[in-house]
Amino acid sequence: MKKKILILAGGFSKEREISLKTAKGVFNAIKKKYYAKICEPDGNLIKNLRSFRPDVVFNALHGRYGEDGYIQSILESEKIKYTHSGVLSSSIAIDKEISKNIFIKNNILTPKYFKFKFNKFIKKSILIKKIKSKLSFPVVIKPFNEGSSVEVYISSKNDFFKNLNKLSPYKEIMIEKYIPGREIQVAIMGKKKLGAIELVPKRKFYDYQAKYNAKSKTKHIIPVKINKKMLKKVQNIALKAHNAIGCKGVTRSDFKFYKNKFYLLEINTQPGMTSLSLVPEIARFNNISFLNLIDWIIKDASLHR
Repeated sequence: MKKKILILAGGFSKEREISLKTAKGVFNAIKKKYYAKICEPDGNLIKNLRSFRPDVVFNALHGRYGEDGYIQSILESEKIKYTHSGVLSSSIAIDKEISKNIFIKNNILTPKYFKFKFNKFIKKSILIKKIKSKLSFPVVIKPFNEGSSVEVYISSKNDFFKNLNKLSPYKEIMIEKYIPGREIQVAIMGKKKLGAIELVPKRKFYDYQAKYNAKSKTKHIIPVKINKKMLKKVQNIALKAHNAIGCKGVTRSDFKFYKNKFYLLEINTQPGMTSLSLVPEIARFNNISFLNLIDWIIKDASLHR
């Protein structure tokens, strides 16, 4: 008898569209091997879980409410095995401040930053002075808990306040030192270093459009053109970060490579599984088909992650 797989997709985050694409890709890959169904995490979620009674939930949600421990805690309470990272590691990884502090504690290089609160009045001139002394321009400004480069802005002194105003719906944001250099991303599969890929965006940086719109023509370079020692080093850092946060299943870590140093920007606990997604591409380069990758993720599913 075929195992029942419920694919959770859509959701309420700003990455809803990508989540639906991921789910479609997963469904098409496994529909012959498993009895699969795609489900929205709406008000009927628990009812749907109890009526379908899946053997495994494939968590294809991205961003808030799907990648932050929220949905994982529901699945734990319903005692249903699920994929990717658990409650605690998911909530830590999506919080850019907490995860950064863990990187720092584990001697993993990450860009300097400070927190900015919108409800705390600070003169524009004082804020500019603080940025110049602590970070220097340009800076990256972004929310603490969004993924896929949603609402991320690289800002010079000239456009800083214009971009800052765009983020005013968030109570607090991160102002981070901008690191130039090469974009290198590393995939981890369980305890295995799966591989790395370099991205050369045509846009200003590897933003939401560069990630998900084929028309943006981001160049994917695999194998990465760095020496073996440095390639091994970046993969070791990714595995170290994966373990430090307590991640499970597949993760993807985003790095900047500048002046022979790797800066870890963030770790993604539920990387995309679309036609343009990086983890399937890295897996394919390493002779792991998309079906085998998804199959491994399903077999890796458990409770108490």
